[in-house]
Order: sequence, then C-alpha cells, then structure tokens
Amino acid sequence: MRMSQRNGGVKTRAFKAAFPKVLPICISFFFLAMSYGVLMGTRGFSFLWSLYMSAFIYTGSMEFVTVNLLVSAFNPFATLMLALMMGTRHLFYGLSMLGRFKNMGAKKPYLIYAMCDETFAVNNSAQIPADVDRGWFYFFVSLLNQVSWVAGATLGGIVGGRLTFDTTGLDFVMTALFVVIFVDQWLTTKRKSHMAALTGTVVPVICMALFGADNFMIPSLIAMLVMFIMLRSYLDDLKPDDVGKRDDVGKRDDADGAVESAADRNEVGEVRS
Repeated sequence: MRMSQRNGGVKTRAFKAAFPKVLPICISFFFLAMSYGVLMGTRGFSFLWSLYMSAFIYTGSMEFVTVNLLVSAFNPFATLMLALMMGTRHLFYGLSMLGRFKNMGAKKPYLIYAMCDETFAVNNSAQIPADVDRGWFYFFVSLLNQVSWVAGATLGGIVGGRLTFDTTGLDFVMTALFVVIFVDQWLTTKRKSHMAALTGTVVPVICMALFGADNFMIPSLIAMLVMFIMLRSYLDDLKPDDVGKRDDVGKRDDADGAVESAADRNEVGEVRS
C-alpha cells in the first residue's frame, strides 16, 4: 500500500509539472487536428479513419498529405519515400534524446514513438523540478500532446461527416500553418543570412518546374537535404556572434570561457569569473 501511494505521488507531481507546459500546445493541437478530421470526414471517410490515423501515424503533416494519397492512384513506392523524407527530421532530434531516455524502462518505447516536434521541444528544454521524476514528466508531456491530437482528429471526423456546406480549401490549413511559421522565423531570426530559408523556397520551385506539380516533392526534399549537408559549415559561420552567450539571467564574463551562462546553470543573479 505504501509503495503504491509513493508511486501515485510521483506520477501526480510529474503530471502537475508537465500539464502547464503543454497546455498551449494541447489547445493548438486539438483545433489543428480537428481541421484534419473535418477534412477526412468531408472526403467520405468514417471518423474511425481519423482516430486510427492520428493515433498510429501521429505525424501531422503526413496525415494531411495522406488524405490526398487515399483518394488518388495508389503508388506505394512514392508514398513510402514521401513518408520517409517527411519524417527524416525525427532521426536528428531523436539522437539528441538518447541520453535523456536512458534507463526509462517500460516507458522508453512509448517516449520514442510519441516524440513529435512539439513534444521534443518541451522535453528537451524544460527545467524539471528536482522533486519530479524525469521519466514520468517526459511520459505525461508525450501523452497529453498525443491525446489532444487524437481527440481533436476524432471529433473533427465526427463533425466533418455531417457537414453539408462547401469545405473547399480546408486542406490548406497545414500549408497556412507552415507559412506563418516561416514568416515568423524570417522576421525574428538572429542569423546574418536567410540562406537556409531561401534554399527551402527556391529548391522546390526549381524542382516543380523540372518534375511537375505531382512529382516535385521527393526530389525537392532530397535536394534540400544534400544542400544543407554541403552548406552546413557555411551556414554555421552565419550564426550571430553572440549565439550561445545567453545573459538574460545574468551577465557572462567573456574573458573566462570556462564560466557557464546563468541560464544554463539555472542560477539567478550575475555570473562572474
């Protein structure tokens, strides 16, 4: 009895620590997933399709793309390559979480499976209180995000199957989201150049002209991946001079490179050598 109460307390503290950090994401996930569910419903699919696809694919951009794949001529190789290329980014931030997911026991497979972009951002950057178990914190961040996405997609599928008005253009919601993110990063970036953003814009345009609107996606992704690898050292050199020198919590003494920033050490006050 005492052991179960102790485990319950550990889980409760982890849930209370995770919930406020993911609440904004959960809200946005819910409404974005609803638009996906509505889109599925208006294309004639049962809400069960939205439920299962959101639970098992759990890659928002790929789910939106899959809607069109399901109603077009089936091309298994192109579908496989598209899914692999769109999910390639998971490899890079997945590798960065290997150390954090070490010794997580039975929770580790789920943490790996449920690690989307937003979940990675929270788990990688959150300052977890000392009395909160890391494993359960990561677990509840992952679970809450996924539950909100699946719930939104399911409700959207139920609603979408009953809509009678024209929903043309609803599939543009994901494109609109990425456009907003792109513009925001363009305006707020501290880098000295927009080379990466320009590459991501120009390469697809060229590939569309060469391969056509129906076949440009995979060549574009491959070309951009190759270019980013080739230009990595150059892009790193374009970072602002003060990258890594965070002094929002305190002032860093540049004369002593061994002194860590106050933000990284979670200290409050001024850091002096």
